[in-house]
Amino acid sequence: MRIMVIGASRGLGRALVDGLAQGHELIGISRNRPADLPTGIQWIEADMSDPLQAVDDIEAQAPQHLDAIIYNLGIWETRAFEDDYSFLQDDDAQILEMVSVNIGATLLLLKRLLPRLLGGAKPQLILTGSTSALPQSGRPEVTFGASKFALKGIAETLREGFRDQRLAVTCLQLGYLNTQDGLHTPVEQAAQNGEGQLIPLHDVVALVRTLLSLSDASYVRELVLPAIADERF
Repeated sequence: MRIMVIGASRGLGRALVDGLAQGHELIGISRNRPADLPTGIQWIEADMSDPLQAVDDIEAQAPQHLDAIIYNLGIWETRAFEDDYSFLQDDDAQILEMVSVNIGATLLLLKRLLPRLLGGAKPQLILTGSTSALPQSGRPEVTFGASKFALKGIAETLREGFRDQRLAVTCLQLGYLNTQDGLHTPVEQAAQNGEGQLIPLHDVVALVRTLLSLSDASYVRELVLPAIADERF
């Protein structure tokens, strides 16, 4: 299976690259190419803060056929998830940049890449969302939350627009992740960090493996994955 991972250099994106490398052909996309990649992985360097240039670069270098796209890109406010976060103190330029990267760049890149995904035996699109896109999230980060609600809207409309071409679109609504422990850390140890408030990257990788292994007769529409001790859910 030929899989493109967008936002692949660190955190969850890097874990997906490491976790899916065996048995799949991977194309990673990020601003900079990591120095310690597994062998055989194609990498495209593109800065999504300049969406028009980035999508041109990716379109020029991407393979003509893709089986799956995992879109794992998003930025958030400087003080996001901090106790002193205040929307009224958010920088105007940063708000516009977040809208451009989290929404505008997503739309442009998917518009360019979908023709390379459609027509396959089982075209799949997996969008990494957030529990901030759910009504009961309890989070005050306005622009980040708005962009994740927008991502859910993108998923909903793409399903309807390309249902006759059997495009499977899954939105992963993820809670707080333990991004400090990569797949090299035993999952039991990674699960202990955060005392039930953080999700090991291993769990997300395992879910993505399952999604990719489904037959073409079904798909997962939306999946909510909070940490076990997250009282919001």
